[in-house]
Amino acid sequence: MSKEPATEHVAHYLEELQRRIVLALQGLDRERFMHDPWKKGENEALGGHGVTSIIEGGSLFERGGVGFSRVTGKRLPPSASATRPELAGRSFEAIGVSLVLHPRNPYIPTVHMNVRYFIASGAGQEPVWWFGGGMDLTPYYGFVEDVRHFHQTCKDALEPYGSELYPKFKTQCDTYFRIKHRNEPRGVGGIFFDDFSALGFDRSFALMASVGDHFTRAYLPLVERRSAMSYGEEQRRWQSLRRGRYVEFNLVYDRGTLFGLQSGGRTESILMSMPPEVSWRYDHGPTTGSPESVFLTEFLVVRDWI
Repeated sequence: MSKEPATEHVAHYLEELQRRIVLALQGLDRERFMHDPWKKGENEALGGHGVTSIIEGGSLFERGGVGFSRVTGKRLPPSASATRPELAGRSFEAIGVSLVLHPRNPYIPTVHMNVRYFIASGAGQEPVWWFGGGMDLTPYYGFVEDVRHFHQTCKDALEPYGSELYPKFKTQCDTYFRIKHRNEPRGVGGIFFDDFSALGFDRSFALMASVGDHFTRAYLPLVERRSAMSYGEEQRRWQSLRRGRYVEFNLVYDRGTLFGLQSGGRTESILMSMPPEVSWRYDHGPTTGSPESVFLTEFLVVRDWI
C-alpha cells in the first residue's frame, strides 16, 4: 500500500477502536462519557485533531479517559528522537488511542492501554514508520486470577504473530513501567512495544490492532468480578497512596506524556491519565501481614504470571 491509503486505514481503525471501547465501558457504568472534540491550528507547534472521551464521578470509574488523536509536527520532539537520533529534525505524524481508567472501588485495578502509529518524513528521504503500544495493569490489592487472566489475554493477542513476542514484550513492559527513584514496578505489568516494524506494514499493523482489540477482553472481566466487593476508608486511603506512585511515573518517566508536552500538545488531553484524588505520606509502609503488605511483597514484583 502507498503511504497515504495506509495512513488513512490506520486512522480509521483507531477512531473505531475508541468508539468501541467507550461503548463497552458505558455498558458497565451508569454514567455516560463526555466527548470533547478538539483541533490544533496549522500555525501552532502541533497541528491536528482528536476526540477526548472522559468520564468523571461515575458509579464504577471515578475518572477515566479514552482519547483519539491525530497530530502532525514540523520537528520531532526530544522524547521521540532520543532512541532514533537519525530522525532528529524530521516532520512527523502520530495517530493513536490512549486510555487510562481509575475505578472508584480499590479492589478494581487501574489500567492503561495505548496503541499508536508514527511516521517521520524528511525532504528527499524515505518516510520511516513504526507502530507501538501495549497495556498494563496497576492493582491496589492482589488477586492472582485477575493478573493471570490479564497476562494470558495479552499473550493471546500476540500469539498469532510469533510465540517469542509475549515474553519479549512482557520484559519490555516490566523494564519500562518501573519507578526508578522508588526501585519498584508501577504495577503487575502486561506488554509494551515501540518502534515496531519487524513484520512489514500489514502484519505489524495487524499486531497493533490485535492488542487494541484484546483490551476489553483483558480488563472488563476484572471489573465485573470485583465491582461488588465492599470496601471502606482504609482501602480508599491505600488506593490514594498508591495512586501517588502512578502520578510520579507519568510525570517523570512516561514518554507519551513527555512527547505530548514537549510537542505542544493539548494539555487537558495529555493529563487525562491523572487520578482524581491522590495523596502522599512521608515514608509510609503498611502493617506487616496486612493485605496491603502482602500486595507489596507478592504482587509488586517482576515475575512470570502464566
